[in-house]
Amino acid sequence: MSKLSDVTGSIGSSRADAAPATPTDPARAVEVYGERYRANPKDAEAALAYGQALRANGQRAQAAAVLEQATIANPGNKTLLALYGRALADNGNFQQAFDVLSKAHSPDNPDWRLLSVQGTALDQMGRHDEARAYYASALKIAPGDPGVLSNLGLSYMLSRDLPKAEEALRQAYASPRASSRVRQNLGLVVGLQGRFAEAETIVKADLPPDQAAANVAYLKEMLNRNEAPRGASKRTPVASLNQPD
Repeated sequence: MSKLSDVTGSIGSSRADAAPATPTDPARAVEVYGERYRANPKDAEAALAYGQALRANGQRAQAAAVLEQATIANPGNKTLLALYGRALADNGNFQQAFDVLSKAHSPDNPDWRLLSVQGTALDQMGRHDEARAYYASALKIAPGDPGVLSNLGLSYMLSRDLPKAEEALRQAYASPRASSRVRQNLGLVVGLQGRFAEAETIVKADLPPDQAAANVAYLKEMLNRNEAPRGASKRTPVASLNQPD
């Protein structure tokens, strides 16, 4: 990333990510998997690959449409349901995403990644207490997962409980598996508490000079907005930890 991400929830990889890897070029992947999908729209694997390619290429509405048809043609396919739920969340259809994801796993066999996605959807709808219950369930299955902890921290930030937000994000940041997004969100939370020098150090860590400067500039912009983070939460999409920004 060349700058800080906007305030957003983060989604870890789900079982849907078991679909075949796409070619390096997103546009080429759309072409390749689109041909395969059109040859047999009822092929679940083809639909998964095409849906992923469309999402990677920024064609999120089309991805959701393709995956919706695929779930109709393959009822009960939990992998398809998981990716369809993510596509719905990409498009801001949070209630529908939550409902679809509820069908992609079950209480007797929960997927902690999907629990975290559901928590993010709830947070985007302003249902923060419910969201945190989902993160807690996910952390029981995957203790210390940085993606889930980051989601938890952002949940607290969106409800303006900045000390708790910082606590969760620091736990996430301490993980060797933490992404750059975790560091950036931690920097924002620290900055929102008035500790700009510390926030600047965090967002500049391990980055080339140009990216570090861009991150600091964006951090200043975010902190100068009196409405952040509340205003930002209304306009930003759900982000994914396992996707390139």
